[in-house]
Amino acid sequence: MPPSAEPRTPSPSGGVQSLERAFDLLERMADAGGEVGLSELATSSGLPLPTIHRLMRTLVACGYVRQQPNRRYALGPRLIRLGESASRLLGTWARPHLARLVEETGETANMALLDGDEVVYVAQVPSRHSVRMFTEVGRRVLPHTTGVGKALLAQSPDDEVRSILARTGMPAATEKTITTPEDFLEALGRVREHGYAVDDNEQEIGVRCLAVPVPDSPTVAAISISGPAGRVTDAATERIVPLLKEVAAALSTDLAGAASGSA
Repeated sequence: MPPSAEPRTPSPSGGVQSLERAFDLLERMADAGGEVGLSELATSSGLPLPTIHRLMRTLVACGYVRQQPNRRYALGPRLIRLGESASRLLGTWARPHLARLVEETGETANMALLDGDEVVYVAQVPSRHSVRMFTEVGRRVLPHTTGVGKALLAQSPDDEVRSILARTGMPAATEKTITTPEDFLEALGRVREHGYAVDDNEQEIGVRCLAVPVPDSPTVAAISISGPAGRVTDAATERIVPLLKEVAAALSTDLAGAASGSA
């Protein structure tokens, strides 16, 4: 075997170790914001630099990573197609669970992911009410204005949240929007304490949203219901939040089953 070739060593999981390492490096790049240097990857992964260099060279050749003029490595455009397809599948798996939420609450149900610094909606089942909330699948919003954004960012450390807010800014969508990092971090503390997030007229006046994270999701995800503030009251919240958590747990189980079934 040539010395530059990465040996196809069986891993403890029964897979090919070089593949596991390559995907681990891609995930580390994503966690670091999409662009890293070899020394950063060596520090975070614990792999030798020659091994990382061989794996990155292969990923560059396949289009999944590109090398920048400054010699750092960035996630490549070929990943976009894979991500879009995976997002569509995620929405397909989520839809029956969202339909249950609509059936039992009467309000519009959504699923959203954190994509970079933005929230993207990947699935929706609309309410049957004539007065209802509608968010287009594929729509992107800033996380500080939404319930799903709070549920997603509550899973991140405060310093990471501050970095995201510094990059996006905190423009006001309504007079109720949280516009300072301190107030937003305080709101995230309440999300972590109670296990759910509230958007109370912060994205749109007259609309309330309740959201919970999807536990153990393969990517950071949240589900929500939204409706007119006159229907999504405090009394309704006490009834809806336990259901949201139950549905999120069921969706998590389905996603785990889908992942293991594809192996």
